[in-house]
Amino acid sequence: MRPGERAVAAARAALGVRFLLHGRSAEGLDCVGLAALALRAEGFEGRVPSGYTLRSGDAVRVRVAIEVLGLVPAAEPRPGDLLLFRAGPGQLHFAIQAEAGIIHADAMLRRVVERPELPWPVIGRWRPATGD
Repeated sequence: MRPGERAVAAARAALGVRFLLHGRSAEGLDCVGLAALALRAEGFEGRVPSGYTLRSGDAVRVRVAIEVLGLVPAAEPRPGDLLLFRAGPGQLHFAIQAEAGIIHADAMLRRVVERPELPWPVIGRWRPATGD
């Protein structure tokens, strides 16, 4: 498999799982839980944060934490990338890049969904360091 394909497959396997703040299992996922699930499928073993709120919008702190975990910034989109969106004032949101859209834990729809895009600006993109 090419880099990112396992992440996309893992995220797709979670489609329909209910949204649950701090969710980390098939019982429920939030955007951080979905990101962790997808990245683990790529062999990433970083520690997943907890204890955050829906509105914890310090993007600089989040970027630093992501890079400390060992993910590297990516300029060009590739399936499996971890995306960070600014969903609103003080609100950040993660999604997984798919071939023709994104997969994310949608709090309003109350489940994990795949869609062509989100209406929010992408403010970061990362992937596990693989040397390629």
